[in-house]
Amino acid sequence: MRFILILVLIVLFVYSLALVLLNGTMVSVDLWLTHVPEMRVGLLVLITLALGIILGLLLGVQIFRVFQSRWEIQRLRKDIERLHKEQLHNAQLAATEAIAHSRQEKTVLDISSEDKSPL
Repeated sequence: MRFILILVLIVLFVYSLALVLLNGTMVSVDLWLTHVPEMRVGLLVLITLALGIILGLLLGVQIFRVFQSRWEIQRLRKDIERLHKEQLHNAQLAATEAIAHSRQEKTVLDISSEDKSPL
């Protein structure tokens, strides 16, 4: 993998160098805040491409973080809903058991030792 990355970087460097050397026409560039009297067209294309890639990657990472946060929030909401339903189910089971236990105690207390027949 490292070898492929190095090979790709070398190819990109050679392509960039060829682009600058083959497009040697000098042009005047007016930037928003400054003015460059003369610059090679190939260099201008490379600078523009590099800035576009960098800005695109930065925006892409930020947008991905936003989507990742939304996905995480949705997942957590589903977990909260599932846990809430589970908690309600457990509370209903505990209430049912408590009612059954109280009925059993009431039945046991209703039968006293005097009510027993000798048989």
